[in-house]
Amino acid sequence: MGKFIYEGIIKVDFEDRTLAHLQIVIGTKLRRGEAFHFSWRDDPSLGDGRTTVWLHPRSSLVYKFYGSRRPALNRAWIDALAYTANSPSGLYVVPEPAEYAHQEAEFTDEAQ
Repeated sequence: MGKFIYEGIIKVDFEDRTLAHLQIVIGTKLRRGEAFHFSWRDDPSLGDGRTTVWLHPRSSLVYKFYGSRRPALNRAWIDALAYTANSPSGLYVVPEPAEYAHQEAEFTDEAQ
């Protein structure tokens, strides 16, 4: 379980795999100088609500991964998350879609 830390105050847990995909999407938008909302559902222990933060290029962000290995990335999931990040409602976690067919073929070829 990884941790996303915003401005040193807000801390939220995400699976390492989810967090790795979020890091790619957030980093891409911030490198472009784009600001946007990022929302997630709170843990039931916090009241089962929702939190939204405003991310901008000067935001202080920390991605803490607890696994020692980098998760494999799914290009289709990155694209789906980027789509939400570019919408008026901003970035939010969507279920991981199946990988693109050409991506699966690349991984299969590398394994042989």
